[in-house]
Amino acid sequence: IAQEEEAGIQSTQKEFEFMTAADAHEEIERVKVNCTLEDTLQQASTFGTQSDNAPNYD
Repeated sequence: IAQEEEAGIQSTQKEFEFMTAADAHEEIERVKVNCTLEDTLQQASTFGTQSDNAPNYD
């Protein structure tokens, strides 16, 4: 019985470690997506201001 309990504890620990790693991976993916979105918005913002600052030769 003690071996079964120990195996159950080890299994629970492995499950916990797996879930912790999965959560960390999801957080990394969220950060990547947010950085990509931020870069895209910055480029769009810069593009809009570049055309506004173009010299006018009228």
